[in-house]
Amino acid sequence: MRPSQRPPSRNTLLASLGSVLLLMGCANTAPRIEWTAAGKRAVVYTTADSSTLRLTPTDTLAFAAQEPTSEGRVYVFVDPGKTFQTMIGIGGALTDASAETFAKLPAAQQDELLRAYYSTDQGIGYTLARTNINSCDFSSDSYTYVTEGDSTLGSFSIAHDLKYRIPLIRKAMAASGNRLTLFASPWSPPAYMKSNHDMLHGGTLLPAYYRAWALYYTKFIKSYRQAGVPVWGITIQNEPMATQTWESCTYQADDEKNFLKNYLGPTMVREGLSDVHIMVWDHNRDLIIQRAQTIFDDPDAAKYAWGIAYHWYEDWSGGTQMYDNVALVHRLYPDKHLLFTEGTPANFDSTAYGRWSLGEAYGRSMIHDFNSGTEGWTDWNVLLDEKGGPNHVGNFCFAPIHADTRSGKLIYTNSYYYIGHFSKFIRPSARRIMAVASRSMLLTTAFQNPDGTIAVVVMNPTAKGGEYYLTVGTQAVKVNARPHSIATVVF
Repeated sequence: MRPSQRPPSRNTLLASLGSVLLLMGCANTAPRIEWTAAGKRAVVYTTADSSTLRLTPTDTLAFAAQEPTSEGRVYVFVDPGKTFQTMIGIGGALTDASAETFAKLPAAQQDELLRAYYSTDQGIGYTLARTNINSCDFSSDSYTYVTEGDSTLGSFSIAHDLKYRIPLIRKAMAASGNRLTLFASPWSPPAYMKSNHDMLHGGTLLPAYYRAWALYYTKFIKSYRQAGVPVWGITIQNEPMATQTWESCTYQADDEKNFLKNYLGPTMVREGLSDVHIMVWDHNRDLIIQRAQTIFDDPDAAKYAWGIAYHWYEDWSGGTQMYDNVALVHRLYPDKHLLFTEGTPANFDSTAYGRWSLGEAYGRSMIHDFNSGTEGWTDWNVLLDEKGGPNHVGNFCFAPIHADTRSGKLIYTNSYYYIGHFSKFIRPSARRIMAVASRSMLLTTAFQNPDGTIAVVVMNPTAKGGEYYLTVGTQAVKVNARPHSIATVVF
């Protein structure tokens, strides 16, 4: 990363902002607490197309008395007294592909990558991570942790992961100050457990292996913990409605419910792992309602499900993403948790690292997902090579950072900076607060951190710039929204 593009120091930011009043409780249940921005100063950080601005501090503004509201002006109204869900974290996946690419980098670039992602001062402060159980498409080959046909799992070993993946996860944990929350997902059971006797190309889990496969998760979790890598949660199956050319396994809604209720849930409890958070679905927003109803409406299954995980791949043909489906799940099942677990721009092209739509896809999704009640957001691979891999089935993708393994150079796409506008300034345990724009050209969400700072993210995905008034009660600051930009206003 060029020195001019390094994200600003969070310590410097906090020192310049001064103290901010803390809020308590939720607006729906607690008495209204008056909060004033009078005397406060707001720092604006901007990333904008056709400019060198990348998480760059562009303004320091003083709140002043708001003039009478006018139809001719654009506003972003923020109310810290209206509070919603609590943030778990933001981050990306630590896959085999990321780990193998990381291992090919010179030591200096390895350190740079760890700082860029996991340092709050010199990077964007990731605190959430996903990893794969057995191989996935972003592995160099297909593998499991047992020998073929071993129904007793006596041969279970994570030796494969100890070479590249676990060392990277440990380094990421250390770089985050041991604040990294890790969850894991399987792409496929071993071939002998499946109807098609193949880890690839879909197939289903054979009922005869339900018990063995349930125990497999517990062996993975315990083995990782013994290796110094605590596993906070698991999803039952990556993309259970997709038959892919890579590792995949399909579950109809009733199949997943049955496996959770009668096998996985009880096995996790029996093995002393009831503290591990189990998430269902782990697929797109389109069918999330049916999966939630099928599992959460059955109390014997729902008691084992901490929440529901989802991806963003439901419609890349120019249609609208199904954000309302996520919001509906949140309204129907407010006691269950929502976690975004995978999204990436596909169709890798090494000439398109600077394509602005890469970052805007993240900004748009993250704002809508958080406003729908989502508590954590996980990107796909944190690092890929110059080919968009390695990937053993040629399913190459973009990552926020790519490594040219021939030169050792790291290549930062604008996705890195767009994600950073959230992950750097919205910290774990932050509470979402009300933020709403008066014009559809602006997308916005806002959180109050445990230290009292408020971060308001405002994205302008249009080619037209303009000013808006960020208004908190009777106080406001006037902010410039550049064309095709994202800004975080912190006060």
